[in-house]
Amino acid sequence: MRARSALCALGVFLLLPVPSGRAEIPRVRSVVVDATAYNSLPEQTGDDPTLSASGHRLEPGMRAIAVSPDLAKLGLVHGRKVRIDGLHGEWVVRDRMPERWKRRIDVYMGEDVDAARAFGRRRVRIHWQD
Repeated sequence: MRARSALCALGVFLLLPVPSGRAEIPRVRSVVVDATAYNSLPEQTGDDPTLSASGHRLEPGMRAIAVSPDLAKLGLVHGRKVRIDGLHGEWVVRDRMPERWKRRIDVYMGEDVDAARAFGRRRVRIHWQD
């Protein structure tokens, strides 16, 4: 207290931010996309089927998705958590798709080709927070 009084006597004041009382509320976004599924197999990926195009290692059991570049521009960046209508739990953006795809996600199904085929292609709504 003595130091503050001495500073005030010298005409030095400290300006501290005052909380506004309002918490920053994250914005929830959603969009309808075409969804397909993919596996960690050389014929579906590259030479190293566990390495995503974005440099992440994929392992069976992970809840990972790849997104088209236009979705990345909307905020679906690497590491973003999303919810997918019709699928359980949170999924994480861990891969990217080629430029030719628009409004599309690819759901990672590990090495389970039957699960990927059963998933097929469908329209889903995805949700995430900015």
